[in-house]
Amino acid sequence: MFAPSESRDLGEAVSREAGIELGALEERAFEQGEFKMRPMLSVRDRSVFVLQSLAGSAATGTAQRFVRLLFLLCGLRDAGAQPIGAIAPYLAYARKDRRTQPRDPVYTRYVAQLLEACGLHQLIALDVHNPAAFDNAFRVRVDHLSALPMFAEHFARRSDSAELAVASPDVGGIKRAQLFREQLQRRLGRPVELAFVEKRRAGGQVSVGIVAGNVAGRAVVVLDDLCSSGGTLRRAAASLRGAGATTVHVAVTHVPLDEGLTAVLADQYVRDVVVTDSV
Repeated sequence: MFAPSESRDLGEAVSREAGIELGALEERAFEQGEFKMRPMLSVRDRSVFVLQSLAGSAATGTAQRFVRLLFLLCGLRDAGAQPIGAIAPYLAYARKDRRTQPRDPVYTRYVAQLLEACGLHQLIALDVHNPAAFDNAFRVRVDHLSALPMFAEHFARRSDSAELAVASPDVGGIKRAQLFREQLQRRLGRPVELAFVEKRRAGGQVSVGIVAGNVAGRAVVVLDDLCSSGGTLRRAAASLRGAGATTVHVAVTHVPLDEGLTAVLADQYVRDVVVTDSV
């Protein structure tokens, strides 16, 4: 198992849990962003995984991380590794998964084609934006991991006797919220309500919509896969409190921008935020 320097900390944590040693890489930087990566041990006829989270940072942008993953996979293929897998806890470019207007690109498919061209045999990702589009884009084996069991265990442990509800911040996340609600109900052994916030868009501006579901007098967990600017989560929290929710907790898998998390944490309607370390 290998992890480029920008994902090294997460790679070391995963390798410890897996009981294997993270392989050493020679990494050299050249002018104008060019680079070289080389495994420092033989990979011929060995099963190899590369862990690379594709959430960009000030030091290494998303596109650069993706190119570094592609080149490392190609290098491992040429060095005789077989089979080759990638672990992308945060899979970038997954939000553009279908055409919504003429000449729209479909980035999910392009990502799949590029990875497969590098000799990829398997991809593991966490809470992709659209699991159906993810499955359909790839011709190789894909494993879609979910953070929902961890979130359910977390809220079940800290839950008191308060009545609970799970809410999606928009219509598109209802299925995810429903699955989470079912898992939380099983752990708690009592009913949990389901709700969602209708989000309206007009003239490029998003406005708060109505809350569908019974949240009055309940503590509400708002669940989402991604927090970018934090605007959707903040609008949902305001709507839920306006509908009578006593407190609003937020659970979100991917937080690629610190600014988004900071905005949600500072919001007057949000009690707390739970995230994973996928980025």
